[in-house]
Amino acid sequence: MAHSHGKYADFEGLRERAVALRRQGYSLRQIRDELQVHNKEILQRLVEGEPPPEWTKRPRAKDDLRERARELRRQGWTYNRIQAELGCSKSSVSLWVRDLPHPEPKCTPEEQRARMNAGLARLRASQDRERQATKEAAAADIGKLSDRELFLLGVGLYWAEGTKDKPHARRESVEFVNSDPGMISVFLAWLDLLEVGRDRLHCRLMIHETADIDAAERYWTDLVGIDRSALGKTTLKKHNPTTVRKNTGDAYRGCFCIKVRQGADLYRRIEGWWNGIVDGSAARLR
Repeated sequence: MAHSHGKYADFEGLRERAVALRRQGYSLRQIRDELQVHNKEILQRLVEGEPPPEWTKRPRAKDDLRERARELRRQGWTYNRIQAELGCSKSSVSLWVRDLPHPEPKCTPEEQRARMNAGLARLRASQDRERQATKEAAAADIGKLSDRELFLLGVGLYWAEGTKDKPHARRESVEFVNSDPGMISVFLAWLDLLEVGRDRLHCRLMIHETADIDAAERYWTDLVGIDRSALGKTTLKKHNPTTVRKNTGDAYRGCFCIKVRQGADLYRRIEGWWNGIVDGSAARLR
């Protein structure tokens, strides 16, 4: 054998030896090592026309799967069903059965849409149950509030949602506006804690003119526990036909406004309490 500088001078002699080794049952790797031929192209040419020995042939483990996939496809199964049944990849299923005709649909497009919508409805219902369970577990974590917890919560709640005094607009008054009945209930409980009587409250409703105003007024006065006759004049918001409102339907009840009469002193204390919370929080960051 002579092969200097990557060239095989005695190719025919080398091929004769390679063929002899092949017929003795050598694998391609064994021939490579025996003849020290590491060029794949030359190695393939040396044994060209000589079949590999049986022991080197790998068993085709997927042949049975392929035949089963083709059988199921002929029965009208979809790719997804075949994949789930055989536990193989969808790409493999496609490769194995792509020459077979597509199965005839077993239902109309309308029935397919109905099945899809039913599946989506079941999925959403399951997701809704999961969301609700998470919320209920979180609510149970809170438990009963102490007076101090409610006090601090109310200060933060007011400072986030209540009317505040500005240097350019002096408003030392306590007025809270919100559309969330939970927020209104917490605010009222906080006022009760501060011993602010219901007789000091001036309440009114702000709502779009296209809403059910009568139902909204009943809802809020029942929640607050006051007579409708004690409710201030409802402020109606004009409807702009060029905008698309999303706050519609039975759940829309407008915004409820609660103002504490003679509340300047209470407002100053609220601002002071809030400053105390800020200072206390800042101290924890140092």
